[in-house]
Amino acid sequence: MYSFKNDYSEGTHPRILNALIASNLEQTEGYGKDRYTIQAIELLKHKIKYSNIDIHFFSGGTQTNLTSISAFLKPHEAVIAANTAHILVHETGAIEATGHKVISIEVNDGKLNSHHIKSSLDAHTDEHMVKPKLVYISNPTEVGSIYTKAELEQISSFCRENNLILFIDGARLGSALCSDENDLELADLAKLSDAFYIGGTKNGALMGEALVICKDRLKEDFRFHIKQKGALMAKGRILSMQFLELFKDDLYFNLARHANKMANLLSKEISSMGYKFLIHSPSNQIFPILPNRIIEELEKKYAFYVWSKIDHDNSSIRLVTSWATKEDAVEAFIEDLKNLTISSPNIFSLL
Repeated sequence: MYSFKNDYSEGTHPRILNALIASNLEQTEGYGKDRYTIQAIELLKHKIKYSNIDIHFFSGGTQTNLTSISAFLKPHEAVIAANTAHILVHETGAIEATGHKVISIEVNDGKLNSHHIKSSLDAHTDEHMVKPKLVYISNPTEVGSIYTKAELEQISSFCRENNLILFIDGARLGSALCSDENDLELADLAKLSDAFYIGGTKNGALMGEALVICKDRLKEDFRFHIKQKGALMAKGRILSMQFLELFKDDLYFNLARHANKMANLLSKEISSMGYKFLIHSPSNQIFPILPNRIIEELEKKYAFYVWSKIDHDNSSIRLVTSWATKEDAVEAFIEDLKNLTISSPNIFSLL
């Protein structure tokens, strides 16, 4: 059984594991005051090409979102997000548990635009309603689509004109930045957003996300919020050392390129067989639409999520590739799908 369920099934890249082992018995300061954390922060500032930012390390994405959004908002303020947003669908109401409503916007491709945001502002008119204050987007989105620079500039401009906070979930940021269709650079995120994070958990790290706070007024007392939410790790170096290893050269981006390459291979071959996709997703998540009887056969050898029901006979599945996905496993999946397609008469009359 080979898994295409997610991009965190494997442990961590060997270089990170070796770095952790090499420093294992070294004594350092706790709670992010150690030399590795200081070095990692300076390195990321250099990579982002912006010094006036605060950087904090978290163990996971939900913890990052929860701590950040609850810290950035007043009690009566709310978040605008796509209906597919991770904070809305897959975080057990963590944001709303802190008292902040998530305003859901129906979208077709996982992406918000300024018109979506304006419609939410127009619908919330006075103090009898929550006040939309923070715009949450993911790049790539939860359905694998990515934002272009022009799209992000438009959202950023609208948010600044309307005094809104723009927060970017970068759990799979490496995949977005390394997509063949991407025209954004890491430095652009610091210029266009108020806060964003660089995901490590889903791109080769054992665990860890690096939150980057760009807007000055959001920085104040932030470590108090981290501690209060149980996110200030005593052994903080475990997180920061991983980002040192990922960013001291191009390892972070090389790992993301490999994940994208494997997804592109799957996408190209599945498309060549005549199958359609739920959405255009130029990142490491793809969503092919397959007959249910073929899905059932594939599930005997591969693990993946059945994403949505298309009709009585067909469903979309989610295939996710990772920094460690084996090319021979991808080729085996393709070959099995080809054989199942050939052996299924009139298959495309169902699609």
